[in-house]
Amino acid sequence: MNREQQREAWLEKTAEAILEPDLKICDAHHHLWEYPDNRYLLDEALIDFSAGHRIAKTVYIECLQHYRTNGFVESKPVGETEYIDSISRANQQTESTCQVAAGIVGFADLRLGKAVTPILQQHCNSSARFRGVRYTAACHSSQAIRNSHTNPPPKLLSDPEFLDGFAALESLNLSFDAWLYHPQLDELVALATTFSKIKIVLNHVGGPLGLGPYQGRRSEVFKAWQSSMAAIANCDNVFVKLGGLNMSIAGFGWQKKTAPPSSSELAEAIAPYFNAVIKLFGARRCMLESNFPVDRVAGSYVILWNAFKRATQHFSNAERAQLFYQTAVDFYRLDNH
Repeated sequence: MNREQQREAWLEKTAEAILEPDLKICDAHHHLWEYPDNRYLLDEALIDFSAGHRIAKTVYIECLQHYRTNGFVESKPVGETEYIDSISRANQQTESTCQVAAGIVGFADLRLGKAVTPILQQHCNSSARFRGVRYTAACHSSQAIRNSHTNPPPKLLSDPEFLDGFAALESLNLSFDAWLYHPQLDELVALATTFSKIKIVLNHVGGPLGLGPYQGRRSEVFKAWQSSMAAIANCDNVFVKLGGLNMSIAGFGWQKKTAPPSSSELAEAIAPYFNAVIKLFGARRCMLESNFPVDRVAGSYVILWNAFKRATQHFSNAERAQLFYQTAVDFYRLDNH
């Protein structure tokens, strides 16, 4: 049994019926990728999207897939947008009722400064679904905490060349997906304040850490994280994605269990973070994300969305409509795709 088969067998140990199957969902953050021991492309994604939750639209987030193999180095990431656009068009030929990758968030090296503008234009020309850029800034000096896949330098969000490139997003009406760990959150305040007309969405509730120097300090980390999130909430152009807490960096250790947690267990763990963020930002600035297949380390797609539904059941119908669907659709301008 290979690694992927072992993962499937583990996931099958916890199964649940779909909760609230009629609740309309836009999955605001997922990936599609193919590695030697880990494939998650359209076929695999559609199994999840059609498992019973009402997934109407999804947003694809960059993950270093299918870069161009020739041409200028700076333009190679445009290949990912081209590839995902082809997958989205292929999905339209299936019987799926889900608009997969209705929005596409790609990568461009904003440290190119003003020279990044033609690269951004290439992304836009490659797909009418292209909506913005993610350049992950998540990094930490601890060896126990992995830096994000773009291997960013410390203080990326204040780098002068990065800021020149970031400014180019405004003229093309592109948004920015921010991914950084909770000790870095104050860096986002300065960026959002300087560029108040550029819409920013903070990934994975701001990355509260639970590994390395933060292991066993959940209450202390929560207080520091909450304080930083309160400062960010004052920036009206910043939105937040609720999800990503199943990753190992959060320190819950779900992947070490003999069986995946139930949706009730997940909901109990994530609810304090969701409640704090929704209180600070309001439902109109919060959107739910699966972060699949990354968050698959803690359970199935069905279990994850059941957990989201449990964790938000005390909010009004109008607030939940925002959280599960409308905020993402509005932020990424998905009405026509």
